[in-house]
Amino acid sequence: MRPVSVEFAEQGLADTALAQRVSAGDHDAFRMLMRRYNQTLYRTARGILKDDAEAEDAVQEAYLLAYRGLSKFRGDAKLSTWLVRIVVNEAIARVRKRRRKAEVIQLSGDAGPHAETAEMTMNEDAPERPDHALVRAETRRLLEAKIDELPNAFRIVFVLRALEEMTVEETGNCLGIPEATVRTRYFRARSLLREALAREIDFVFDDAFSFAGERCDRIVASVLARLGAGAGTGTRE
Repeated sequence: MRPVSVEFAEQGLADTALAQRVSAGDHDAFRMLMRRYNQTLYRTARGILKDDAEAEDAVQEAYLLAYRGLSKFRGDAKLSTWLVRIVVNEAIARVRKRRRKAEVIQLSGDAGPHAETAEMTMNEDAPERPDHALVRAETRRLLEAKIDELPNAFRIVFVLRALEEMTVEETGNCLGIPEATVRTRYFRARSLLREALAREIDFVFDDAFSFAGERCDRIVASVLARLGAGAGTGTRE
């Protein structure tokens, strides 16, 4: 007999039905719920805390809080929104505890003029070569580092909108801010990210197709070796 969690996955249980099973103490259903939302909650917590280990701890604590309070979930909002709110509150509480004297993350504020930018698309081709995979890994690390440098309020909006692909409405509901504020902060986050990445590119322009060092030595040695090999047969004008 197949595990219950596998059957759940195949049936594609709706969130409400899944929540009801979890409320009834079904751990297989809770396992499926966690696997369904692990990435979303982790990215959300990571976007606030900027620390992998602490983000994992925050997600675990959020799940425990959700499990204890799931009986109160009535389906008025999406389950994902409800869970994200819990992990946002948990992550912010950890920031406050970690930096009592520092500026507390502000998830509310006035909205200003906004504009939406076109979404970036990725080209899916044949399986990438190992060297391409290495470049992608380095690019990902650079992007993650620059996302971490975004101002707190902009960073969490960017994570939910760009990484989790939530709508403006969903993001606003999760963070308790107006949709206009979501648009403004998302637009500003993208602008700051582009500027930061552009600066990184400018720094490496001088190193592009670098000629000094090993390549230079190799060419010089090769040319001198060839001249030496032909010295016995060559003639001078």
